Amino acid sequence: MKQFFHQLCRDEEGQDIAEYAVMLAVILVLVVGTVRLIGGNANNAFSSVASSLN
Repeated sequence: MKQFFHQLCRDEEGQDIAEYAVMLAVILVLVVGTVRLIGGNANNAFSSVASSLN
């Protein structure tokens, strides 16, 4: 069992997948945060325009 974990830690093939997963997670957090920020501001802008038209 110890040999298996030692070999698993030394295996570098899976590191590329892990790095891509981390990058994807960071990008998703940035996109979701940006959409939430812009979504709130856009809602306020549309509400302001709609109330000025009335």
